[in-house]
Amino acid sequence: MSFPLPEPMRLALDLARAAAEAGEVPVGAVIVREGKVVATSANAMRGEYDPTAHAEMLAIRRAAAAIGNERLGDCDLWVTLEPCAMCAGAISLARIRRLYYAAPDPKGGAVAHGPLFFAQPTCHHRPEVYAGIGEGEAAAMLRAFFAARR
Repeated sequence: MSFPLPEPMRLALDLARAAAEAGEVPVGAVIVREGKVVATSANAMRGEYDPTAHAEMLAIRRAAAAIGNERLGDCDLWVTLEPCAMCAGAISLARIRRLYYAAPDPKGGAVAHGPLFFAQPTCHHRPEVYAGIGEGEAAAMLRAFFAARR
């Protein structure tokens, strides 16, 4: 039985698809506050010549600017791929309330893989984490993207 995806994840997947079309690794991120989208982004490392321009980082920056506060404690982040250590650190520093991600990332992820960032004693804020929402579609998009480049 299949359920429709929550709208923020559907939007994140659409952003990821657009990133792939632009030659970026297909990752999209959406930040929601009080049921409203406050920021969106997709990976832009190649286009911005910036190794920190991950979808999550850009969305957090945009949400903080839109809200006028670096603390996003009443915000939820929806992203199509398990965040890396850099992004997990930013999520913690921004005090994101909930993290929803689609596909796991055994090689570069830092939430359920690798350093398990939120489980470290040096992590000052741990969001609620929900994994696997839209996993099939996100994983298929990533596989197709990388297969086309081999």
